[in-house]
Amino acid sequence: MSIGIVHAFGGFAVPELAAARRFYGETLGLEVTDDAMGPLRLRLPGGAEVIVYPKPDHVPAVFTILNFVVEDIDAAVAELTARGVAFERYEGMDQDAAGVSRNGDPKVAWFTDPAGNILSVLQNAAPQNAAPQDAAASGGTAE
Repeated sequence: MSIGIVHAFGGFAVPELAAARRFYGETLGLEVTDDAMGPLRLRLPGGAEVIVYPKPDHVPAVFTILNFVVEDIDAAVAELTARGVAFERYEGMDQDAAGVSRNGDPKVAWFTDPAGNILSVLQNAAPQNAAPQDAAASGGTAE
């Protein structure tokens, strides 16, 4: 039974909206607008939105809050590095000199926003817009 959900969005906190506006707008190139309620609204590729709200006593999450799927992780990491982004290194993770973990799929590299929130760029082996193969056409069975 449906409860009538017509839209959904996520949100996260930062201690300072101006720094978040610069980082998400200028460094990452996302569309950033001021929300009528006060926080920032990030428009993500594909049309999803995320609200960024101020919280002066913000404590960064210890997990990845946003993942950005890219076509070429090496190009994305190089461009972000050129824009001043430093990539995280995690103990026990096999990461290359650029900070990319290539252990399986997806390839992923983590970095933080100015508030310390963990973000990632990742590259899947299969294109994100590839439609699942029709089971009948492939001779397989639907799962």
